[in-house]
Amino acid sequence: MRAFGITKSSARLFLPPFEWYNRQVSAWTAMMNLQLINFTPGTSSNADYTTPDMKNYASSEAILKRMKEYERQDPTGLNGFILLSHIGVAPVRKDKFYNHLEELLEWLKSKGYKMVRIDQLLDRSGS
Repeated sequence: MRAFGITKSSARLFLPPFEWYNRQVSAWTAMMNLQLINFTPGTSSNADYTTPDMKNYASSEAILKRMKEYERQDPTGLNGFILLSHIGVAPVRKDKFYNHLEELLEWLKSKGYKMVRIDQLLDRSGS
């Protein structure tokens, strides 16, 4: 990150590799004065890394459908959700979910959602 001019003081959030964390990772991030973050479970947004040979494979269409179903069934919808999309996925996954981001964003906007940066979402100062 240093090579790109990103310093520890400007990168206060930590999303663990593979989104895996435990008490040790939680304690480490606290010790480093970082905020541990992760995606909000339930929508399958994170399933865009899967490939057709995996038993948990989810197509982009299935991921979008699951998000819409979750939004429809939850009384608060997707308010405050952190949706995770992987920019880099295996070449064997030809159905790249990031190619559907415009469709997803337009749908979310049509439902009245406002997109905010994650630091704004987590800001507890009220500003």
